[in-house]
Amino acid sequence: MPTIEEKAAFSERLKFAMKRAPEKLRGSTDLANKFNLRHHGDQPVSPQTAHKWLSGRTIPTNDKLETLAQWFDVDVHWLHYGPSPGNALAAPQPRKPDEKYPLSEETLELASKIEALSVHHRYLVEELVSQFYGGGKKL
Repeated sequence: MPTIEEKAAFSERLKFAMKRAPEKLRGSTDLANKFNLRHHGDQPVSPQTAHKWLSGRTIPTNDKLETLAQWFDVDVHWLHYGPSPGNALAAPQPRKPDEKYPLSEETLELASKIEALSVHHRYLVEELVSQFYGGGKKL
């Protein structure tokens, strides 16, 4: 049985996935209605059930987790449990500002997304990243 902390963490991951979704979802009723259009299980999900997911009171069953993961284009394991320990170890480690990251698929995808931004938004991203490196140093 999931702990209170696991349910709360699931809720945060679900909310994060919902924010990333191309379509806007406004709360549990919207989540339940649009979920039911995608899920082909025996029982539809009620707005009350969706509210329990969003408030961290329950975690959906595996078939519903799969539908959510497919819908939001996230990994089922990540949605249910968070990052797997194997992925945490393989994640890139922070580097010094003068070091370059190896070109990976993720790095290229991120660079493409940044390049597609307007000049103003690219500037904002550059400023944000500079703040993380400390000292407001330009990239």
